[in-house]
Amino acid sequence: MSSISSSATPRPAVQPVAIPWRQLQPWLLFGAVLAIALLYFVGTEQGVFHVIGGSAVHEFVHDGRHLLGFPCH
Repeated sequence: MSSISSSATPRPAVQPVAIPWRQLQPWLLFGAVLAIALLYFVGTEQGVFHVIGGSAVHEFVHDGRHLLGFPCH
């Protein structure tokens, strides 16, 4: 039979990596633009201010409109 032994060697503490602000800015801008575009398509597309004709976008985001409280009927 083999015995399992555990060693009690301490592990070094993990230090978080600092991300420079200049590297973070483009990702924050991209996320903000993506969020605004998503809000546009869910909230106002096929409404008063629509860019894409037809009802495909409306039907695609229909349940999301109701979930977020946007009127669509």
